[in-house]
Amino acid sequence: TISRLLFRPGLLTTEYLAGRRKRYVEPLRLYLSLSIIFFAVLKFSDADVATVDPRPTPPAVRQQAERAIAEVKANQEDHPPIVNDKLELALQQKYPGIYHAVDRFEKMDDRQKSAVMQAGFFKYAPYAIFLLMPIFALWLKVLYLGAGKKYGEHMLFALHTNAFAFVMLGVFIFLPDGFLKFVAFCWVAGYLPWAMQRVYQKGKWGTFWRWALLGVLHGISLAIAIMGVMGLGIMSAH
Repeated sequence: TISRLLFRPGLLTTEYLAGRRKRYVEPLRLYLSLSIIFFAVLKFSDADVATVDPRPTPPAVRQQAERAIAEVKANQEDHPPIVNDKLELALQQKYPGIYHAVDRFEKMDDRQKSAVMQAGFFKYAPYAIFLLMPIFALWLKVLYLGAGKKYGEHMLFALHTNAFAFVMLGVFIFLPDGFLKFVAFCWVAGYLPWAMQRVYQKGKWGTFWRWALLGVLHGISLAIAIMGVMGLGIMSAH
């Protein structure tokens, strides 16, 4: 099952739909097993996953920063300072965790921001992928209207491809930068369209535009979900 999942894109789905199922792990069990293993490894490993510290800054430092911000705003003629101050104060009082996390992020240099964004993706994307799998199947249903496939068949394809995604997320976390990581990235980039062509039996152009549109639709959904999960994580820390 694992060898076909990793190196034969779409084959597990076609085998299952063709009724050849006894040789393979059931799709839902495979997906849940790999996702649980991934979350366990991520939690208990020594992987270098940086985070934005959600703890409040010391009062003296915070007061100094707030005075500096107030002075800058007072000099801005096109933005009424009192409006900005009220909005900022409301944010501090209602969502202190988000306010301090954003404040620290804005003070980082470009290299630190890039590192935090990458780490945040690897930390929160798996949760978003897990939650969005039914939406992923829904996008497939929309893109392949008229193909004669039921939603359950798209869900089956989603289970297999998302199981592959969890394996590769683990690979990316632990694989050092270099040639091997580049090869893994290329394999991930080509995996989904290859799997789509094998399962849905469309031509190269038909597969390509559906793959591109699926990437846009699911990318937007994933970005919204990641931001939501990150916000819940920050607020739960308080």
